[in-house]
Amino acid sequence: MAVLGLLACHAAAGAESLFGKVMCGYQGWFVTPADGEGMGWRHYGFDKQGQCHIDLWPDVSELDADERVDTPLKFADGSVAQVFRSSHPKTVRRHFAWMREHGIDGVFLQRFGSVLRDTKSRDHADRVLAAVRTAAEAEGRSWCVMYDLSGMRAGELESVVMQDWKRLRTELKVLESPAYQKHTARPVVAVWGIGFNDGRDYTLDESHALLRFLHDNPEFGKLCVMAGVPWGWRTLNRDAVNDPKLHEVLRKADILSPWSVGRYHDTTSATKNIGDVHVADAAWCREHGQDYLPVLYPGFSWANLMKLRGKEAKLNQVPRLGGQFLWHQARERLRGGSTMLYIAMFDEMDEGTAIFKTASLVPEGTLGFVTEPELPSDHYLWLSGQIGKALRQEIPLTEKLPAR
Repeated sequence: MAVLGLLACHAAAGAESLFGKVMCGYQGWFVTPADGEGMGWRHYGFDKQGQCHIDLWPDVSELDADERVDTPLKFADGSVAQVFRSSHPKTVRRHFAWMREHGIDGVFLQRFGSVLRDTKSRDHADRVLAAVRTAAEAEGRSWCVMYDLSGMRAGELESVVMQDWKRLRTELKVLESPAYQKHTARPVVAVWGIGFNDGRDYTLDESHALLRFLHDNPEFGKLCVMAGVPWGWRTLNRDAVNDPKLHEVLRKADILSPWSVGRYHDTTSATKNIGDVHVADAAWCREHGQDYLPVLYPGFSWANLMKLRGKEAKLNQVPRLGGQFLWHQARERLRGGSTMLYIAMFDEMDEGTAIFKTASLVPEGTLGFVTEPELPSDHYLWLSGQIGKALRQEIPLTEKLPAR
């Protein structure tokens, strides 16, 4: 079958395949005092007057009054700046309606292992999961669980992550959702954070055991396992551990997805870095019967987050270039033959990678926010949908952005 026919066939399969799909990461981690859980301003960081964690400001103009929460920041005219909370079902439904409107296929719902240790935090994650499930089903999008292992301690991949997946299967019955994403006829579960060389406590052996559990366990496994891996996973350099055992571990995954955020900073370096790895990465995956899921990102900025950590970082560190940076990466990947794409992230404001609606009118204080006032707030949602069309060869893969 021709590539176009193959992708069109898979794209029509709804949640049955990742081929022909553009998926986003969905953090769902923005907590406010209005959540009533005593967790404060998690991932907003309004613990200090006039400071916050985020470098993008959310556009809440479409949200109803009960969805918006006042913050300590104010606009130049003295009005109070407001944000959303990730656990509000109406807001999550609105996010998925934006995805449907713009042709984004679904999400990998981030589920941070470090959050699952505490019952209060886990309960919040469960509420977000329930809202995502309901919204995906209502809006015809797909979703699946992605465990992020960042911050996990030795022994916790079994005691926390494996046990949580058992609970999601038996108590929350996540696989009964008709919108739950499948690939190669199996439900997808992603595990992000295998093989990084940043001093993680858990070992490759523990990572291997987790992948085997998800892949092979007769009761809780038999899944299509996606592994989020370092950029240098194949060559065992750069951000990857220099240990050949990593390759043995990764053979238990069905999909490999190397992390690209921060690995290049403009279109020129994107061309070089993607060119250095894409063909060989994809060939390794084919040789081992695996699929290859490249990551794209629209830009990067975490100046406010670093300030609160006592460090310095440049605002708008990786400029978005009006979407040209994101489109350029997609173009390079699609020229290399990609059959599926992952955009990081839908709602990540801490590191300035969000593609959802953000505001150009921003509050005063802090180090400022990344804005592109010449663009409509839904520009990156629209562009992500265009990337999906280019993936399925419904529009040409032009050098410049498609016309809107």
